[in-house]
Amino acid sequence: MPLKTHMDEQPELNLTPMIDIVFLLIIFFMVGTKVSEMERKIALDVPRISNTEALSPAPRKRIVNILQDGRILLDEEEVTVDELVRRLQLQRQQDRQMGVIVRGDANGSFQNVASVLGACRQAGISDMGISVRTVRKLR
Repeated sequence: MPLKTHMDEQPELNLTPMIDIVFLLIIFFMVGTKVSEMERKIALDVPRISNTEALSPAPRKRIVNILQDGRILLDEEEVTVDELVRRLQLQRQQDRQMGVIVRGDANGSFQNVASVLGACRQAGISDMGISVRTVRKLR
């Protein structure tokens, strides 16, 4: 029966990467603490308000519906393409970040949707979206 004559080496655990990470975390938290201490030392009395609502409302997207027969509705009010351009231009003067969502009937002419998108572009609207519905396929 053969006898074992040498000892197997015990596996070593290399702690160097773990120590590096711990030191980096310590430095990170020390620097972060210094920054927050400096902010607290500034003698600044921030104004207080009782109403915590937003100062200005979030920009609202206008909805343009294009019906199957070609009629155009701006927020449920029927308009022509020229009226649409004029109204969007007036509203864009008040809110430069105004957006438009175009909803066209699936059975309508795509030309009507293209005309409305062109009218929005002519009015200076750059934030435009087209509303679609996703369909789940059965497998």
